[in-house]
Amino acid sequence: MNVRYFPDTDTLLVTFSDRKVAETRDLTEDVLIELDEQGRLVSMTVEHAKEQMNATEFTYQVATA
Repeated sequence: MNVRYFPDTDTLLVTFSDRKVAETRDLTEDVLIELDEQGRLVSMTVEHAKEQMNATEFTYQVATA
């Protein structure tokens, strides 16, 4: 997984895999997802990220059993 924030456009891009994108869907006016041929999530783009979430602070945690 790769998370990138572009401050010049206030865009957050979360890439979950490197599979080929087959379809792009608008979840909302500012959130898009990209899916592969099997409908699995490839990436998510959040426009106007500061309005949608706190894009300047990000934590990642791996859950353990």
